[in-house]
Amino acid sequence: MTEYSPARYVVLGLIARHGPMTPYELKARVEDDIQPFWPILHAQLYRIPPELARDGLLREEAEAAGRRRRIFHLTDAGRAALDRWLADPDTAEAETRDPAQLKLFFADLGEPADIVALATRQAERHRRWLAHYESLRGALDPSQDSRQRSRARLLRLGVLHERAHAEFWESVAADPDGLDD
Repeated sequence: MTEYSPARYVVLGLIARHGPMTPYELKARVEDDIQPFWPILHAQLYRIPPELARDGLLREEAEAAGRRRRIFHLTDAGRAALDRWLADPDTAEAETRDPAQLKLFFADLGEPADIVALATRQAERHRRWLAHYESLRGALDPSQDSRQRSRARLLRLGVLHERAHAEFWESVAADPDGLDD
Protein backbone atom coordinates (compact mmCIF):
# COMPACT_ATOMS: atom_id res chain seq x y z
CA MET A 1 0.00 0.00 0.00
CA THR A 2 1.27 3.45 -0.88
CA GLU A 3 1.69 5.80 2.06
CA TYR A 4 0.56 9.35 1.48
CA SER A 5 1.36 12.57 3.30
CA PRO A 6 -1.10 13.92 5.89
CA ALA A 7 -2.03 16.71 3.45
CA ARG A 8 -3.18 14.11 0.93
CA TYR A 9 -5.35 12.45 3.56
CA VAL A 10 -6.78 15.88 4.41
CA VAL A 11 -7.87 16.23 0.77
CA LEU A 12 -9.38 12.72 0.73
CA GLY A 13 -11.11 13.31 4.08
CA LEU A 14 -12.59 16.67 3.14
CA ILE A 15 -13.97 15.32 -0.13
CA ALA A 16 -15.31 12.23 1.68
CA ARG A 17 -17.04 14.47 4.24
CA HIS A 18 -18.31 17.28 2.00
CA GLY A 19 -18.60 15.70 -1.44
CA PRO A 20 -16.95 16.76 -4.71
CA MET A 21 -14.84 19.89 -4.40
CA THR A 22 -12.64 22.23 -6.39
CA PRO A 23 -9.17 23.09 -5.12
CA TYR A 24 -10.51 26.54 -4.17
CA GLU A 25 -13.25 24.92 -2.06
CA LEU A 26 -10.64 22.66 -0.44
CA LYS A 27 -8.59 25.74 0.43
CA ALA A 28 -11.62 27.37 2.10
CA ARG A 29 -12.40 24.21 4.09
CA VAL A 30 -8.80 23.87 5.24
CA GLU A 31 -8.79 27.51 6.39
CA ASP A 32 -12.02 26.97 8.33
CA ASP A 33 -11.41 23.54 9.82
CA ILE A 34 -7.82 22.35 9.68
CA GLN A 35 -5.41 25.29 9.51
CA PRO A 36 -5.27 25.94 13.28
CA PHE A 37 -3.72 22.53 13.96
CA TRP A 38 -2.35 21.38 10.59
CA PRO A 39 -1.17 24.20 8.30
CA ILE A 40 -1.18 23.35 4.60
CA LEU A 41 0.18 25.66 1.93
CA HIS A 42 -2.52 26.79 -0.49
CA ALA A 43 -0.39 25.73 -3.45
CA GLN A 44 -0.50 22.15 -2.18
CA LEU A 45 -4.29 22.16 -2.33
CA TYR A 46 -4.08 22.92 -6.04
CA ARG A 47 -1.33 20.36 -6.70
CA ILE A 48 -2.52 17.40 -4.59
CA PRO A 49 -5.96 16.67 -6.14
CA PRO A 50 -4.60 16.07 -9.68
CA GLU A 51 -1.88 13.82 -8.19
CA LEU A 52 -4.50 11.81 -6.30
CA ALA A 53 -6.55 11.60 -9.51
CA ARG A 54 -3.52 10.17 -11.34
CA ASP A 55 -3.25 7.58 -8.55
CA GLY A 56 -6.94 6.68 -8.99
CA LEU A 57 -8.02 7.96 -5.56
CA LEU A 58 -9.97 10.88 -6.98
CA ARG A 59 -11.81 11.36 -10.26
CA GLU A 60 -11.47 14.72 -11.97
CA GLU A 61 -14.32 16.41 -13.77
CA ALA A 62 -13.72 19.65 -15.65
CA GLU A 63 -16.50 22.09 -16.42
CA ALA A 64 -16.96 22.43 -20.16
CA ALA A 65 -17.85 26.12 -20.05
CA GLY A 66 -17.69 29.10 -17.75
CA ARG A 67 -14.78 29.16 -15.35
CA ARG A 68 -13.86 25.58 -16.33
CA ARG A 69 -13.34 24.61 -12.71
CA ARG A 70 -11.76 21.28 -11.91
CA ILE A 71 -14.01 19.30 -9.57
CA PHE A 72 -12.65 16.26 -7.76
CA HIS A 73 -14.73 13.27 -6.65
CA LEU A 74 -13.67 10.52 -4.26
CA THR A 75 -13.33 7.09 -5.89
CA ASP A 76 -13.82 3.73 -4.21
CA ALA A 77 -10.02 3.36 -4.14
CA GLY A 78 -9.75 6.78 -2.47
CA ARG A 79 -12.30 5.81 0.16
CA ALA A 80 -10.43 2.54 0.78
CA ALA A 81 -7.13 4.42 1.21
CA LEU A 82 -8.79 6.85 3.62
CA ASP A 83 -10.36 3.96 5.57
CA ARG A 84 -6.97 2.20 5.89
CA TRP A 85 -5.35 5.41 7.12
CA LEU A 86 -8.11 6.06 9.66
CA ALA A 87 -7.96 2.46 10.93
CA ASP A 88 -4.17 2.59 11.48
CA PRO A 89 -3.55 3.68 15.10
CA ASP A 90 0.07 4.65 14.39
CA THR A 91 1.00 8.24 13.65
CA ALA A 92 4.23 10.16 13.38
CA GLU A 93 5.36 12.00 16.50
CA ALA A 94 3.65 15.35 17.00
CA GLU A 95 5.63 18.34 15.81
CA THR A 96 5.84 21.55 17.79
CA ARG A 97 7.34 24.60 16.17
CA ASP A 98 6.54 27.34 18.63
CA PRO A 99 8.65 30.49 18.18
CA ALA A 100 7.78 31.55 21.74
CA GLN A 101 9.28 28.36 23.12
CA LEU A 102 12.40 29.01 21.07
CA LYS A 103 12.69 32.49 22.60
CA LEU A 104 12.08 31.03 26.06
CA PHE A 105 14.95 28.61 25.49
CA PHE A 106 17.33 31.55 24.88
CA ALA A 107 15.74 33.94 27.41
CA ASP A 108 18.81 33.85 29.65
CA LEU A 109 20.73 35.65 26.89
CA GLY A 110 18.32 38.63 26.86
CA GLU A 111 17.14 41.19 29.34
CA PRO A 112 15.02 40.04 32.33
CA ALA A 113 12.15 42.30 31.25
CA ASP A 114 12.07 40.58 27.85
CA ILE A 115 10.83 37.31 29.31
CA VAL A 116 7.99 39.09 31.15
CA ALA A 117 6.97 40.87 27.95
CA LEU A 118 7.14 37.62 25.97
CA ALA A 119 5.16 35.71 28.59
CA THR A 120 2.52 38.44 28.85
CA ARG A 121 2.04 38.56 25.07
CA GLN A 122 1.89 34.75 24.83
CA ALA A 123 -0.64 34.49 27.66
CA GLU A 124 -2.85 37.04 25.87
CA ARG A 125 -2.55 35.15 22.58
CA HIS A 126 -3.41 31.80 24.16
CA ARG A 127 -6.35 33.32 26.07
CA ARG A 128 -7.72 34.63 22.74
CA TRP A 129 -7.39 31.17 21.16
CA LEU A 130 -8.95 29.62 24.26
CA ALA A 131 -11.97 31.94 24.01
CA HIS A 132 -12.24 31.22 20.27
CA TYR A 133 -12.18 27.44 20.76
CA GLU A 134 -14.64 27.64 23.66
CA SER A 135 -16.99 29.71 21.49
CA LEU A 136 -16.77 27.24 18.61
CA ARG A 137 -17.30 24.31 20.95
CA GLY A 138 -20.27 26.00 22.61
CA ALA A 139 -21.95 26.45 19.22
CA LEU A 140 -21.83 22.70 18.50
CA ASP A 141 -24.42 20.09 19.31
CA PRO A 142 -22.37 16.85 19.53
CA SER A 143 -25.55 14.79 19.83
CA GLN A 144 -26.61 16.00 16.35
CA ASP A 145 -24.21 13.94 14.22
CA SER A 146 -20.77 12.35 14.00
CA ARG A 147 -19.19 15.42 12.38
CA GLN A 148 -20.29 17.57 15.33
CA ARG A 149 -18.86 14.96 17.74
CA SER A 150 -15.55 14.91 15.85
CA ARG A 151 -15.30 18.69 15.94
CA ALA A 152 -16.28 18.77 19.64
CA ARG A 153 -13.53 16.25 20.48
CA LEU A 154 -10.91 18.23 18.60
CA LEU A 155 -12.08 21.52 20.10
CA ARG A 156 -11.91 19.98 23.58
CA LEU A 157 -8.26 19.18 22.90
CA GLY A 158 -7.75 22.74 21.64
CA VAL A 159 -9.36 24.17 24.79
CA LEU A 160 -7.19 22.05 27.07
CA HIS A 161 -4.07 22.90 25.06
CA GLU A 162 -4.73 26.64 25.04
CA ARG A 163 -5.70 26.69 28.72
CA ALA A 164 -2.45 24.93 29.67
CA HIS A 165 -0.38 27.31 27.54
CA ALA A 166 -2.17 30.40 28.88
CA GLU A 167 -1.69 29.27 32.48
CA PHE A 168 1.97 28.46 31.86
CA TRP A 169 2.73 31.85 30.28
CA GLU A 170 0.79 33.69 32.98
CA SER A 171 2.90 31.96 35.63
CA VAL A 172 6.09 32.95 33.82
CA ALA A 173 4.91 36.56 33.53
CA ALA A 174 4.05 36.64 37.24
CA ASP A 175 7.29 34.98 38.39
CA PRO A 176 9.93 34.72 35.63
CA ASP A 177 12.40 32.96 37.95
CA GLY A 178 9.85 30.52 39.39
CA LEU A 179 9.71 26.95 38.24
CA ASP A 180 6.16 26.22 39.45
CA ASP A 181 6.92 22.63 40.39
